[in-house]
Order: sequence, then C-alpha cells, then structure tokens
Amino acid sequence: MDRSKPRNRHSLLVRLLIVSIVVALCSIAATAWLAAQTTTVAIKQAQGQALADDAKIYDTLVGYAATHKDWAGVEAVVRQLSEQTGRNITLATSDRRPIVGSEPLPEKPSAVIDPLSVDSALATGQTADRIDRRAVGPFQLTPDEHGRLKSVADTVLACVQTRTGSGTLEELPSGRSIVRGPENTAASIRSCSTGNDLTTPMPTERAALKQLAALVNACLDPKGQPHVALQFDQNGEIVPAPLPSQASAPVSPDRGQVVAECVADARREQLRSYFAPAALLFVNTPSEASAGWDLSAASRWRIIGVAALVLLVTVLATVFAGARLVRPLRALTGAALRMKSGDDTARVKVSGSDEIAQLAAAFNEMADSREQLEGQRKAMVSDIAHELRTPLSNIRGWLEAAQDGVTKPDQALVTSLMEEALLLQHIVDDLQDLAMADAGRLRLHKEHVHLTDLLGQVVAANQPRANGVRLSLDVQGDPGLDADPVRLRQVVGNLVTNALRHTAPGGSVTVCGRMQDGWVVIDVVDTGTGISAEDLPKVFDRFWRAEKSRNRQSGGSGLGLAIVRQLAEAHGGTATAVSELGRGSTFRLRLPVDDTFLTGS
Repeated sequence: MDRSKPRNRHSLLVRLLIVSIVVALCSIAATAWLAAQTTTVAIKQAQGQALADDAKIYDTLVGYAATHKDWAGVEAVVRQLSEQTGRNITLATSDRRPIVGSEPLPEKPSAVIDPLSVDSALATGQTADRIDRRAVGPFQLTPDEHGRLKSVADTVLACVQTRTGSGTLEELPSGRSIVRGPENTAASIRSCSTGNDLTTPMPTERAALKQLAALVNACLDPKGQPHVALQFDQNGEIVPAPLPSQASAPVSPDRGQVVAECVADARREQLRSYFAPAALLFVNTPSEASAGWDLSAASRWRIIGVAALVLLVTVLATVFAGARLVRPLRALTGAALRMKSGDDTARVKVSGSDEIAQLAAAFNEMADSREQLEGQRKAMVSDIAHELRTPLSNIRGWLEAAQDGVTKPDQALVTSLMEEALLLQHIVDDLQDLAMADAGRLRLHKEHVHLTDLLGQVVAANQPRANGVRLSLDVQGDPGLDADPVRLRQVVGNLVTNALRHTAPGGSVTVCGRMQDGWVVIDVVDTGTGISAEDLPKVFDRFWRAEKSRNRQSGGSGLGLAIVRQLAEAHGGTATAVSELGRGSTFRLRLPVDDTFLTGS
C-alpha cells in the first residue's frame, strides 16, 4: 500500500460540503420560521389596529348621531376619519341609499349606527340598555341649571374630600354633575349630600322624567305590573322606584326584568325623535393595501423553488471555495509526508497572503529550520567525536608506547596523561552543562556576590597563563549581584580564557565592571585578532570557532561561549559581543543587580 498519499475517508471537502448544506438548510428553515412568525405578528398587529380603527370610526359616528338630528354635516367627519385610518368609509340609510360615499356597497354592513342600540362589541363602557350615554335628548340641562347643579356638586365634593381625602367631580353628557370616589367614600357622599342632594332633578329633567314615566307605566299596564316612579341615583342613572301607594303591593319574581325592559323601550321611544335615523356603516381597506401573504399552492412552489436555488448556490459556492481551500492543504500534506520519508528539500509553493499562505510559509520556515538543525546536529556529532578522539588518541598512544617499552612511565608521562584526561573531563563537563541548560535542569545556588571580589579572583586565577598579555581589572564602585558565584566565575573565566587565547603577547585584556541603567555590566575587552562581521552572530553557537583548525592553542573546544550565553540567561541576563577584525573584541554580560544593593541595605 502506498502510504505517501493520505486516505480521504473523511475528506475535508466532503465535511465542508455537509456542514454548508446543514447550515443552508437550517438558515432556510430559520428564515422561513422567522418570516412566518413575523408575518403572524404583523397580521395580529394589523388586525388589532383594524379593530381599533373600526371602534374609533363606530364610536365617532355614534356620537355624531347622538348629538345631531340628521346626517347633514357628517361628510366632513367621515372624510377626517378616512384620512386618519386609511379606510374607505361609506354611510347609507337603512334602505341602502348612500349618505356619504359612492362605492358599491358590500352585501353585509360592518355595523349599524344607532345611538339607541349600540353594538357592545365595538363600544365599551355602555349601559345594559345599550343606549349611548351621549343620547340625552330632553334631559339636556340649560346653562343656568348646569351652573346651579355644578355649584351643589362642588360643595359636596369639598365635603367628601375633607372627610376621606379623595373624590372627583364628573360631568355627564347631559350637563349633570356627580361626585365619584372609591367604594369607601359612598357613605360620605350620601352624608355630604344631605341638604345638597345631587339626585334631585332640575326642572328640565323633571319634565323629561314625567314624560318617560308615563311611557314606562303605559308599557307596564298590559303586563299587569304596578306603576313606578323614576329618579336619579348618585351616578346620574335613571332608576325606577315603587310608588308610595304601592310600596306594600306584592312583587312578582320577574318584576325587575320587566320594569328594566319597559324603561329601555320607553327611553328609546322618548329619544328617537331627537337623533339622526339609524344608518348602515360600510368600512373596507383600499385594494392596494389589502394584499397579504399569499400561501396558495403556486406561492408554496415558488418558495420551495427559491429554497432549492439557495441550496444549489450554497453547494456550488462550497465546492468552489472548498476546492481552493483543500488544494494547498493537500500540497502541505504531501510535502510533510515527503519530509517524513527523509526528503529534507520538501517545500511548498507560497502564493497569496491568507491563512493558508501563512501556514505554507510557516511550514517552509520549519523545514528550513529543521534542515539547518539537522546540519548542526551532524556537525555537532562530528565535532564531539573529534574533540573526544584527540585526547583519547593521545592517552592511548602514550599508554601503548609505555606498554611497548618505547617510553618510560616517568613523572613527565603521568603529567601529560593527566593533562589529556583533564581536557577530556573539561569537554564532558561542558557538554553536561549545556545538556542540563537545554533541559531546564541547570540549578543555580544564588547568594549575594560582591563584583570586585569575584572579578579579582578570576583575574588572579588567569594571570599565570597570560603569556605576555597584560591582564588587568577595572571595577567602578562595588556592585552587588544575587548570583551563583561558582557559575558566574565560570562565565567570566570562559570569556577571559577566550580573550587570552586570541590575543598575541604584548596585547591587553581588561576585565571591567560597573552599574549601568539598573544592571550590572561586565565587559571583557581584548586587543586580539577580532571577529569578522559575518562570523560575529555565530560566536555563541556550539562548536563554532573562528579558527577552523583544531589547534589546541587557538581553536578551543567551541563550547565555552555557548555555556556563557546559557549561564547568563539562567541568571536573567544577556551575553553579547562586538568586534572588529584585527582590532579586538568586547564581550559584555548584563546581569540583574541585587535589590539589597539598590536599597542600600
């Protein structure tokens, strides 16, 4: 089986297509549901507005009929209502002759405008007899009567408010004033009305009540019911009461209903001549505004067709976008598999600047870094092998010579073998330090360190191997550090050893120490051979040496400066270098100052 090609059991393109189809279906379903819900809400709102408009039209026209004897001036009212509601309004007589409007009349009227028989579905707050409250007829008070009754009502209201702290004055359409209040004020209203009785009818009302009572009693006679008297209650309503002469007469169970029916019929008979005749009301919505959401079979098929078209476009767009997305991913996968098989030259062509292009560029950078690291690994293995081979070869050669009797095992031989063993141990220790630093297991035993003492120890220890090089110390002040003194001596010692190795006799190496910008700065300045600009960035790399030969006197092991950088960073500092070929080098350490030194404690 060819393992270089990925298996497409779960192809990204297929999954992307499935997700897009699911999203499209969910979107279509959600849109349809939202449209249906929105339409339903809109229809309900429209219906509610239509009902409110119908009620307004009906109430306005009933009020007009209750206050006018004919429909002569109703056209202006109808026109205003039509403009306010956007409805077509037609008013016709009971025999369907138009009063206002000329449109063809529907078969069934929207309502009948009759203040003596109000439609309870369109009018609220009406009495049980369904007579509009504005239909007062002969009960309309004269201005003088209205003023006198209001004066009495003001007196009663002041009394009630004094006693209960509440109460309001209300004026009925007839001009009669009444005092209203919560249920707990009823007794106070009756008490305050003593001597100022608001239920006493005015002269105009007495005449109207007398006429109405005659009509009511004429209605009761055929039904065998005793006569009644009519009066006003505290709410200004006309209520029947038994005559004093008939107070002890027996009362039939249905007397209350019979009396109420006779009172209602008598009121209609009394009021009919005062109002415009009943009229038919026709209300409809203009044709251009009546178009709704048509859910006929044809409309449903159109909706299904649009949904299918949206789904098809989604699928095509997904396939197109998915193919463009998958193509570079497949190229990346192929390059990764080639790299897995050992092809370090595998790269991906980068085009564009999107996320896929960034991924391809990152892959190429990773491949370059991997190739570079692999080259460094091979070079490091070769360097380690050579570094270990040289002292081991020397030790073996001298031991074989001693074994064969070629040389005598004297003190000089032992000293030479010891030097080679120490060199071998030095290389192994350096490698171990670097390995521990890479693994994050390099332990530091920090303590307060005086820089002058530490640098002085390093300079003194390296004076014997100066070999004609002037080695000096220059410390400004006595900065303190929180550092591992052993590791710090190792760092500075490596820098001094490196400087002495590359400085010819007669030159100088200076170890400087000072405080700068809150850091302890240690410089090792030499007048040696220097480093070229192209080699300077590599000085802290492992096994890198400016002297390519492996001469012990000038080449070194190539690990000292790498250890310097690792230990400096472990102390929270940095190691840098500046150099000019043929004029010398300066290696600088920047280490955190001890807080106790800054505070002076």
